Amino acid sequence: MQRRDFLRHGGLAGVLAAGAAPAFAQSQPEVKWRLTSSFPKSLDTLFGACDEVAKRVAAATDGKFQIRSFSAGEIVPGLQVLDAVQNGTVEMGHTISYYFFGKDPTFALDGAVPFGPSYRAQVAWMHQGNGLKLTRDFFKGYNVYNIPCGNTGTQMGGWFRKEIKTVADLKGLKFRIGGFAGQVLTKLGVVPQQIAGGDIYPALEKGTIDAAEWVGPYADEKLGFAKVAKFYYYPGWWEGGAQLSAYVSMKAWESLPKSYQAILEAACGDAHIDMMAKYDARNPQALKRLVSTGAQLRPFPKPVLEACYKAAQEVYAETYEKNPTFKKIHEDMLKFRDDSVLWFRVAERTYDDFMTSVKKS
Repeated sequence: MQRRDFLRHGGLAGVLAAGAAPAFAQSQPEVKWRLTSSFPKSLDTLFGACDEVAKRVAAATDGKFQIRSFSAGEIVPGLQVLDAVQNGTVEMGHTISYYFFGKDPTFALDGAVPFGPSYRAQVAWMHQGNGLKLTRDFFKGYNVYNIPCGNTGTQMGGWFRKEIKTVADLKGLKFRIGGFAGQVLTKLGVVPQQIAGGDIYPALEKGTIDAAEWVGPYADEKLGFAKVAKFYYYPGWWEGGAQLSAYVSMKAWESLPKSYQAILEAACGDAHIDMMAKYDARNPQALKRLVSTGAQLRPFPKPVLEACYKAAQEVYAETYEKNPTFKKIHEDMLKFRDDSVLWFRVAERTYDDFMTSVKKS
């Protein structure tokens, strides 16, 4: 059974509605996996994707294929998901790949990079461009089969104790930021700190860091950042469409029946859409609440964005010289991104700009 068959019949719901799952599952083996997440259970949109996948897989196999999800720290710390999957400690993980930038910057291309594609462009590049093929070739070297499993959309730029009015205001700033963007900001004097989600609030509260980025209004509100830093900046230019991924141990993946492989990929696809839908539904009201309780919403000044863009190009050029795999995948991504930007400018942006300008009754 192929993924397109699931999609043609309305995904997993179509299979279940047709009554196929019980009969199908009778002849299939029982499989029990453990999944370790990079996120705490309190983040229902991020950790929730794990439970969503597990629920759909179990339903489609009449309970024959069970996945038990563990939050960050229950089996391994949040930033050790790749190692746990790679060495077979668990069969599966859920994370965002830029966490493993230190092993190889190419990992970030499976998650998000500065001034990269938007959510829709990322999905299109992965599924209709060369994204999945190129990243899967890379992940094979780490004994992992990667599956897109969630996206946050364009993120916010983070919470700051002081206003950022000029590029000079960035100098010396201790900023919690994940992935590739840390190297970019280093060129502007920032001191990047990579800290797992559950540890950000205490670091910001104690003054160990001066600023922190996480996701967006809904997730940020849950972690309480507005209580310890009042300036809320946008956009998060380092995460134009931050993609999360399910990691499957190659040995575990290859041991699955083809039908279970198709079900797992379809379940991850459903969770991918579900996560973006949750953020789009919940962020607007969360942002209103944050502003009403004192958060000061600020756009990054254009000169700051321009300086960051220039620094990003310098970092990319340096990375290209050292890492031909990164260069190959990134150049393919950029070509796709540039075409997408032109298209969205014609229809989506024109429509959104008009709707923003209309006076509501």
